[in-house]
Amino acid sequence: MDVSFLGGPRPQRGVAVVAPFDFALDRELWRWVPDEVSLHLTRTPFVPVEVSLDLARLVSEHETLVDAVRALSAVAPEVVAYACTSGSFVGGIAGERAMCAAMSGDGDALPSVTTSGALLEALEELRIRRVALVTPYTVSVTRALERYVAEAGVRVTGCSFMGLTRRIWQVPYRDVVAMAHRAVRPGSADALFISCTNLATYDVIPQLEAELRIPVLSANQVTMWAALRRLGTRAVGPYQALLDETARVWPALTEETPDHQDHQDHGEGLT
Repeated sequence: MDVSFLGGPRPQRGVAVVAPFDFALDRELWRWVPDEVSLHLTRTPFVPVEVSLDLARLVSEHETLVDAVRALSAVAPEVVAYACTSGSFVGGIAGERAMCAAMSGDGDALPSVTTSGALLEALEELRIRRVALVTPYTVSVTRALERYVAEAGVRVTGCSFMGLTRRIWQVPYRDVVAMAHRAVRPGSADALFISCTNLATYDVIPQLEAELRIPVLSANQVTMWAALRRLGTRAVGPYQALLDETARVWPALTEETPDHQDHQDHGEGLT
């Protein structure tokens, strides 16, 4: 008689995730995670500030990050991920690297990643030199993202933003799709990046890749991809070009396969 199930739960590998206090998409992060990996989430302390550059600076202070990682160390994670795009690009590339160093600490350092660092890693992985951006942010936060990407030597070819300062997790998929089509001009971009870990994107990535015919990256996707690759494992995301090499080739357009580019010149945008 096989009673091996009485031996206890299967071994798991842990990813520590530090998120801003208003992060609402825990279940989306889990969708990229294979069965043998667990996410251990904690949040930064609440501050009465709406989404802005000021908030990005507050939720990325090194003391806050170190305290969060210390709290998560009790469950013995193998990697730590900071899941906030604006908080990790607000200080530029040097600021992002300093955040990783603060989270890793000294001695037996944990590997650490941030969302914005993971974005640059993903752009390099896919050899992207031109990128379009979609953000839920105000113009000032969006321009800070543009500067960060440009600092890495990647050209921003188009950008659409929503101007939101709160409840970003409530944005419906149709709005994300519409903004993507506004940001991507025909033949201009090698990829699209959808910013903000509080913006749901998992289900729209395959659709947008089929319509725009370029890789589509999102904040939560690149964060999980980068964290899991440090464990030597792969994020789960069928039909997402970053995660599935077979999804990086699109069939030729036919009359029955519209490219939707006629929708891109409407709405708010930055260049």
